[in-house]
Amino acid sequence: MTTQRHKLFAISGLAIGHASDLERLTGVTVLRFDQGVTAGVDVRGAAPGTRETELLRPENLVNSVHAIVLCGGSALGLESMNGVSRCLEEQGIGLPTGFARIPIVTGAVLFDQSVGDASARPSEQMGYEATRLACRQDIEEGNVGAGTGASIGKIAGFDRATKSGIGCYAIKLRRGLVVGAVVAVNAWGDVVTGEKLIAGTRSEDGQRFVSGMDILMNDQTVQALPGANTTIGVVVTNGKLTKAQALKLAQMGHDGLSRAIRPAHSMYDGDTIFSAATGEVDADVNVLGIMGAEAVEQAIRRAVYTATAAGGLPAIHDICAK
Repeated sequence: MTTQRHKLFAISGLAIGHASDLERLTGVTVLRFDQGVTAGVDVRGAAPGTRETELLRPENLVNSVHAIVLCGGSALGLESMNGVSRCLEEQGIGLPTGFARIPIVTGAVLFDQSVGDASARPSEQMGYEATRLACRQDIEEGNVGAGTGASIGKIAGFDRATKSGIGCYAIKLRRGLVVGAVVAVNAWGDVVTGEKLIAGTRSEDGQRFVSGMDILMNDQTVQALPGANTTIGVVVTNGKLTKAQALKLAQMGHDGLSRAIRPAHSMYDGDTIFSAATGEVDADVNVLGIMGAEAVEQAIRRAVYTATAAGGLPAIHDICAK
């Protein structure tokens, strides 16, 4: 697990917090926006687990989101988002209704039960703590938050998978425009750079990486548990966007996902990308989308490089060092 001061915090109003169960290997990551942000979402995997994504549709009423949550636990992990709402409500953050302030909290889950304790899931209290601890100073990556129990390369079965985690990356232009991404990588497929395999499916003896795509293309037996693989993330910017443009930003973020993970968006994945725009800087949505895709691509690779072995799975450095 590494810690770095991050360009993401050039985006005012963004705070990020993690809560992690390092013994049972699950966790929750909260991106907190106390002043609210314009947000969008694009779901491309066929087995998603989400909360409040319908309100992000451009034609729907609510225009401001106060937190985006990434967590483990599969559908049972959605409980952690109640803790996020409770913490924000206690601090007076939310949509004013004339009667109460209602925090608008959206997010997605990934399946991490195969790595740690199958009965573990991030609790409401973990969601509360991640929200309470959210800060603008440092970002932990690797085996933390939603990446605590994440893994990749499961085409040949879980026993030949590799430990992954959560990664962050940001791009800042001279005129002050910032686009970044936070991505928890729990893919069925492998992580690549161009045509080069970085990490994922391991050989039968577990000593090296082999291409899951080659296994598929050679018509070999593949293994998959539907819904057990999901890459979830957020593209965040200080650019100014409408809800429709925020949707486009989330859609373009998937370009980075498909460049870094092969295969992606399968029936066994629940791949989901959110977007969040604080509206500080005028920006072209095309430029934001291109930058966002690049940030997602690089964040995915960081999720692999910063992960460490856990739950019986080696990480990239354990294999490459042999």
